[in-house]
Amino acid sequence: MVENKALDVERVFIGGGCNRIVNNVSWGACGLISFGSQNAVSIFCPQTAKILTTLPGHKASVNCTHWLPSTKFAFKATGWEKHYLLSGDAEGVVILWEFSLAENEWKYVSQLPKSHKKGVTCINAIVTSQNEALFASTSSDCVVNVWKIDLPVFGGDCTITSLDTLSTGLKPMVTLSLAELPGSTTHLILAMGGLDNKIHLYCGETKGQFLRACELKGHTDWIRSLGFSLPVSINEEPHNLLLVSSSQDKGIRIWKMALCDSISNFDKKKAENTLAYYKRTVFIAGSFSYQVSLESLVIGHEDWVYSVEWQPPLLMENCSCYQPQSILSASIDKTMMIWKPERTTGIWVNVVTVGELSHSALGFYGGHWSPNGDSIIAHGYGGSFHLWKNVGNEFDDWKPQKVPSGHFAAVTDIAWGRYGEYLMSVSHDQTTRIFASWCNEAKLKEDCDTWHEIARPQVHGHDINCLAIIQGRGNHRFVSGADEKVARVFEAPLSFLQTLNHATSHLHDDLEVDVQVLGANMSALGLSQKPIYAQALSETRDRNANEGFDTLESIPDAVPSVLTEPPIEEQLAWHTLWPESHKLYGHGNELFSLCCDHQGKLVASSCKVLISTRGGMMGWEGRLGNESQWTQNSKKTIAGTLIVIRANPLLVYQKETDQEAP
Repeated sequence: MVENKALDVERVFIGGGCNRIVNNVSWGACGLISFGSQNAVSIFCPQTAKILTTLPGHKASVNCTHWLPSTKFAFKATGWEKHYLLSGDAEGVVILWEFSLAENEWKYVSQLPKSHKKGVTCINAIVTSQNEALFASTSSDCVVNVWKIDLPVFGGDCTITSLDTLSTGLKPMVTLSLAELPGSTTHLILAMGGLDNKIHLYCGETKGQFLRACELKGHTDWIRSLGFSLPVSINEEPHNLLLVSSSQDKGIRIWKMALCDSISNFDKKKAENTLAYYKRTVFIAGSFSYQVSLESLVIGHEDWVYSVEWQPPLLMENCSCYQPQSILSASIDKTMMIWKPERTTGIWVNVVTVGELSHSALGFYGGHWSPNGDSIIAHGYGGSFHLWKNVGNEFDDWKPQKVPSGHFAAVTDIAWGRYGEYLMSVSHDQTTRIFASWCNEAKLKEDCDTWHEIARPQVHGHDINCLAIIQGRGNHRFVSGADEKVARVFEAPLSFLQTLNHATSHLHDDLEVDVQVLGANMSALGLSQKPIYAQALSETRDRNANEGFDTLESIPDAVPSVLTEPPIEEQLAWHTLWPESHKLYGHGNELFSLCCDHQGKLVASSCKVLISTRGGMMGWEGRLGNESQWTQNSKKTIAGTLIVIRANPLLVYQKETDQEAP
């Protein structure tokens, strides 16, 4: 008898990409970053570049997440034992999660009873005290809900109370921001912007309803992001609140909200006779009046500006809080910029620009500060993250950092490498990726638990449905099938073989030593990947250096190289492609399954079966050596039957009855 023993299962790696939507990423005061990955909320640590866990609970794609407290209120979160996270999905559901720092555990708290009827587009919160916070959520249903959360100080559960529901008319809002009004601790201001090109301001109390205050006009396109600062001193005026806004008109505007006077000393009729009144907007909240004026217009991005965010406040030695005059903006023009006012003129200028000026980034959907302001992160069009850290002492020196990666659409197939040294996956995000545990000679074997994406062999123009690793001796090869009805064969270039040997710290004796292909270039249509040979690499580098930056009409050449550490997104997206060696034709419908025999001589493919046509299965036989030769070995067109293909001799079996007949 076999003795029953307990089996220990440990999670060593999670890969996932960020949903392609604005307001999806949030950096919390606890130092962790949250983002939506399909229907799950993923949490990753920027220090280790690892996704720590995923929070299942949503039944639809997660649109937005927001930490409570976020980096903006990190100065208030000292000593907090529990942090909270809000997430909203495409069906209008908002869920509250609880994270215990001491136990490092997550807890599902509750789902808001009053959900939106359509997808949630933005969530924003403000921490008013150690045991109280407010947040607002907006949706495509043209409704903004305001909630109050009572946070437990010593144990217990938090409670959520609905404060108000605001209707925005026929055009929905897509961004929100909450702040305390200067000079008042009980009155709040809510700014919202959306499809009508206006900024709407609402005033309310922490325990009451919100009333419309005024509108700010100036942007000429959709407003994509809003952000309040903490009260700052401008021109020796202590009570000023700054609001930054960005739009699809490529512009950034900074609005100043100044405390005027009490109601008893404010004469509106007298102000109407002055020119200053017509240049400024005045509203009343409680016993004070406030004036709003345009402080600055910031121009520098070449495309839509999707997000703007103030640098988080800093806690000084005397326990006071200082709000740095620094703004981070992220744009679909593939750049993030940091803006600061000049000391002499006060004009806001660009002091830092980071980004990937190539076709791999395809624009940024949002940018965020770290709690201490020394790092910034952006999430891009391809579900990728881009992290930079200021490593300079006397001068700013922003360097890219490693981040987790993964597919941002459904994963359709996975397969282990021939020796189990890496995992390959394909997805409907039209990419093939390789993940491996990076364990080079500088690390001990017991420390080899850090997995990374080490290559992206295929970047395609169709959704990829299946793959098969070619077994047997010889170079690393795989076959992939997509919705284009063609199976494609890829062969590992020399740069990947050397990178793999460096990552796994051991050599494979049966690898081809005479591989002359260093990498691959992408074609203009994003389908075929053509090889780059050793003698052509120097020419590629010289041409890239002479031509400078690429344009949208040209595609830059890849520069494959041996990686000595886990690659970042800029390297993965363009310089780790595998060349395509063969195309296997014959199917009339989309491929959905592939497999290879253990000797690496046969590959079987299958396609979808339609009611009006007949599906089929192909048998391919290949001789794997220095040059792969593929021949179609058999073809059997069958509708709805089971096919088994066997080699030596090759027989095709069709199951028609209970018996099998050749």
